[in-house]
Amino acid sequence: MAVLVGKPAPDFKAEAVVNGGEFVEDFSLSQYKGKKYVVLFFYPLDFTFVCPTEILEFQNKLAEFEQLDVQVIGVSVDSKFSHWAWLNTPKNKGGIQGVTFPLVADLTKTIAKNFDVLAGDYYSEIDDNDQELLAYNGAPVAFRGTFLIDKQGVVRHQVVNDLPLGRNIDDTVRMVKALRHLEKYGEVCPANWDEGKDAMQATAEGVAAYLATH
Repeated sequence: MAVLVGKPAPDFKAEAVVNGGEFVEDFSLSQYKGKKYVVLFFYPLDFTFVCPTEILEFQNKLAEFEQLDVQVIGVSVDSKFSHWAWLNTPKNKGGIQGVTFPLVADLTKTIAKNFDVLAGDYYSEIDDNDQELLAYNGAPVAFRGTFLIDKQGVVRHQVVNDLPLGRNIDDTVRMVKALRHLEKYGEVCPANWDEGKDAMQATAEGVAAYLATH
């Protein structure tokens, strides 16, 4: 699993569904560079079980993300038509109707591969006729990867969950606030930091002063 923290986020152009039902042919990550923070998250598949709980929770927190100048983007290996159908399915029937942030279609699996969250890999094997065939080992979907990308397009935080393990959206909000605090005040954020709590200067004196009062 690659660590992308501190590196430029891999750019992409792909089909997407935005505003709950509008198709976009060349949706790119780079369109937000210099303008917004980005929370880019991968999920395994549309019309599944844990995925709608996460996506709907991102939507529930969307106003808070927007106040923090963050663009939320979801990605899976489904087609734009699958995204559209799911977005138009009511919640009481397993759908995600009401979600307005972009859902990107990664049918080629190249976006998941470039972010190194694909839950498997292709390999070559030789069949009984000595022909080389392409095979796949693992699950051909993305792990639950979450990437916080700053306005310069650099990954500042990443976390990857296994397929059955839903992520904590509140902690994603917290990490955005921590990054913004660092950028605004130059203070680093200690364990369990949240907005309104004390941060500290990244010096020996700063650490000593913080520990003395906590």
